[in-house]
Amino acid sequence: MNIQHLNTEQRNPNTLEIDECSTIECLEKIANEDAVVAGIVRQTLPSIATVVDHVVAAFQKGGRLIYVGAGTSGRLGVLDASECPPTYGTPATMVVGIIAGGERALTSAEEGIEDDEQAGADDVARLAVGRNDVIVAIAASGRTPYALGALRSGNIAGAVTVALVCTEKSPMSKMAMHTIEAVTGPEVITGSTRMKAGTAQKLILNMISTTSMIGIGKVYSNLMVDVQPSNEKLVKRSQQIVMEATGCTAAEAQAVLRDQSGHAKTAIFQYLSGLSPEEARLQLQQHDGKLKQALQHTAR
Repeated sequence: MNIQHLNTEQRNPNTLEIDECSTIECLEKIANEDAVVAGIVRQTLPSIATVVDHVVAAFQKGGRLIYVGAGTSGRLGVLDASECPPTYGTPATMVVGIIAGGERALTSAEEGIEDDEQAGADDVARLAVGRNDVIVAIAASGRTPYALGALRSGNIAGAVTVALVCTEKSPMSKMAMHTIEAVTGPEVITGSTRMKAGTAQKLILNMISTTSMIGIGKVYSNLMVDVQPSNEKLVKRSQQIVMEATGCTAAEAQAVLRDQSGHAKTAIFQYLSGLSPEEARLQLQQHDGKLKQALQHTAR
């Protein structure tokens, strides 16, 4: 596929004269283009749901969600993966982000490495990927060699492979088991896929990780009950979560949090069930950390 045929590389007729616009006119044109992204992402929800179901199944079998990409796509994957441990109390190995060029590519452009298909395959292979893992390869163009290599390696290993792309009928879509196509069209600045395409990718990655965490019991109502209280703000958030979930006072929340070493979910269960700290921990573990199930069982 020639690059000029990619919809992400077409010139946007709505911004042909953007270099002659005032500041506010430039911003309005950017905002107008951004406004269409959410609707495009909404059209992909059935595809996202299929992927989420695979991720939940993978987590339940001890598997991993692995994001792979180059440039902006890789950075977005690493960002989403890095937010899971503090937000949901997951181990760093559960959601993994791989970017072409490694850590240095997070802050410095390492554009050449995206052309190395074998590097993508090797980076995935180094993770000892297996049948319980889900690999989401991310590329706006749907043709990045590094991402294609990652998919090839994942397929060989028997993992569930997913292409997250912003073009139709791409090489990545043909290689992956499942595809999420968010076709965002020409960018405000031709070929600058960190804009609409990047926004769509971030929305979709947020949806995949968030909904998967809900699926394995990391959320109670809409509260992040497995949050890691690793700084003062998060300590206060944990206390507020316990108060919101139980209706208890600040002093009561602090007391049960002390009993549970700051873990909000177990503190909530202890307070609502009336069990001892140790029994609350044991009962919650027996229900795989799913708070509502544990409470329903205790109520019986």
